[in-house]
Formats: sequence, structure tokens, C-alpha cells
Amino acid sequence: MTRPDSVHDALPDPSSRAAALLREHRESIDRLDAILVFTLAERFKHTQAVGRLKAAHGLPPSDPAREAQQIARLTELSRQADLDPAFAQKFLAFVIQEVIKHHEQHQS
Repeated sequence: MTRPDSVHDALPDPSSRAAALLREHRESIDRLDAILVFTLAERFKHTQAVGRLKAAHGLPPSDPAREAQQIARLTELSRQADLDPAFAQKFLAFVIQEVIKHHEQHQS
């Protein structure tokens, strides 16, 4: 059995360890991105159904009270998740804008 010439020779190469950690993080990010996409798709299926229901019953495409509740709810969830609440609010505002656009299309 050969012995390393120094303690340094016995340690793993820091750059290969960093590369392995980077790969693990990226694999996790890729999985989470897939979860986000499929979750958004599922969410939009439900909001499309809401849009059709609103159109069938002559309800307005936008519900400001519900939107305010959702923003407050997501703001609190983001705080609990240690996510920047301003980012969560911007994200939800974007989603709500898309939902309203879809609801307006059902009204036509």
C-alpha cells in the first residue's frame, strides 16, 4: 500500500469537489424549475376554469378583493419561506395579470 507523500496529496482536489457541488445544486435547480412549470400549468388550468365560470355568469374578469387577499397571503408565505416579499409580490402581480388577460379573453 502506498502512502501519500503529504497530507495535501490525501485530500480531494478542491476544484473537483466544487464541480461536484455545483452539479448537485444545478440538478436541484433543474428539478425545482420543472416543479414550478408543472405547478404553474396546473394553476392556470384552474384559473381558466374560473374564467369560463365568470364569463358564463357575467362576472367581471378581475376581482380586486381576491387579488388583495392573495397578495397579502403570498407576502406572509414568502416571509415564512425566507423569500423576499417584494419579489413574491411582483411574481404574483405578473401571474394575476396573465390570469385577468385570460379571463378577459373568455368574456369576448
